[in-house]
Amino acid sequence: MPKITYVAHDGARTDVDVTEGENAMHGALFNGVDGIVGECGGALACATCHCYVDESWIAKVGGPSSQEEQDMLGIAAAEVKPNSRLGCQIVISDELDGLVVHTPDRQY
Repeated sequence: MPKITYVAHDGARTDVDVTEGENAMHGALFNGVDGIVGECGGALACATCHCYVDESWIAKVGGPSSQEEQDMLGIAAAEVKPNSRLGCQIVISDELDGLVVHTPDRQY
């Protein structure tokens, strides 16, 4: 089972196992990780699962997967950076085992 490390804006790290095929937002929500809200449940209708893919992983994860994701990032509460993604759009696979994502200082 792939492991993801969530790094809070204060530097606290949480490692969780995430089922392959699940997304990074659910990985956080199902494991009580602070910093990811996921208000719309992953319907690509909000930006409360905004996160920053660690620079060492951006080549593997890639940028926003659709115009809809780019549009939703436009309403994110925290600063949008080149490595910003919506956690609901990062589908976890064995290739992403060890992924590191950083949570912003706010989702609202």
